[in-house]
Amino acid sequence: MTEPRRNILPGIAYALLAYGLFSSHDVIVKSLGATYQTFQIIFFSVLLSMPLLLFMLMRDETKGTLIPNHPWWSAARTMAAVVSGSSAFYAFSVLPLAQAYAIIFAAPLIITVLSIPILGEKVGLHRWAAVVVGLIGVIIVLRPGSTVLTLGHVAAITCAVGGATASIIVRKIGRDERSAVLLLYPMMANFVVMAIALPFVYEPMPIQHLGLIAAMAILAFVAGLCLIAAYTRTDAAIVAPMQYSQIIWAPLFGAFFFAEMADRQTWIGASIVIASGLYIVLREALGGRSLFSPVLASRNRPETGTSPRTGALWWRRQTPDAPSLPNTDPENSTDKD
Repeated sequence: MTEPRRNILPGIAYALLAYGLFSSHDVIVKSLGATYQTFQIIFFSVLLSMPLLLFMLMRDETKGTLIPNHPWWSAARTMAAVVSGSSAFYAFSVLPLAQAYAIIFAAPLIITVLSIPILGEKVGLHRWAAVVVGLIGVIIVLRPGSTVLTLGHVAAITCAVGGATASIIVRKIGRDERSAVLLLYPMMANFVVMAIALPFVYEPMPIQHLGLIAAMAILAFVAGLCLIAAYTRTDAAIVAPMQYSQIIWAPLFGAFFFAEMADRQTWIGASIVIASGLYIVLREALGGRSLFSPVLASRNRPETGTSPRTGALWWRRQTPDAPSLPNTDPENSTDKD
């Protein structure tokens, strides 16, 4: 008897909703960034996310301590998440939304490159070509020589690199670590670092702005739940490309809230970056093209350590007894093309 065809529309709908909520979260970041320093926004974002974090940790039934099984990898991931978070918040504060997204969308390209030394992945000619073309797209967005590159552009690139690093490390150690460790360390590190910087940048915040930061925490949490719903209803190869729907929200929100208009070069560069990322997703989705599918396994936006990542808790529960990586010789990978 033929297996009934799976309805993928609910999964797509949940994914689109998730990334729409993430874009709304970023609009608030940009709005607050006009008044407050990044350190202050992140500090209160983490602080007001604590109840959600505690709720998630209470639901973690995995036995064990909060001592990481891979302390050095956990420390590297935590540092990458802190750098990615502060860079993302700053980039959204000072760059047009469409331009910031276009650069941050390079994260899957960077994940592909980092998968070689960290996971032992063998990347074939096709995926290398996609990485090179995608980086050309980033250069088109940055347009060096005709536009003054600012700290905001550097921050967006740093966010992409930091987020990719954190994601690939989760791919390496995620199944060996308690979800409590994956959730807690980046947020606690952000809280401590931002608390140290806060006295030097603090500006009094009215209750309305604190309410906006609370809304940020709720939006990120609900968006994470929607991503879980998406991945439980359809394949990663279908859900993963939905992240690029943010390039639709970005000019709409940018024009409506901040009178921003994306120029032609931003659109051209973003299109090239997105096409390259989609190609890598498709190559990984085809059987035998990738040993570890590092991009498809990164089931969230770049890690920022500013709000609870529901995906980490769910992903760890799916295969609690699995090893961190297959015991396979990367030389035997079939991605030869």
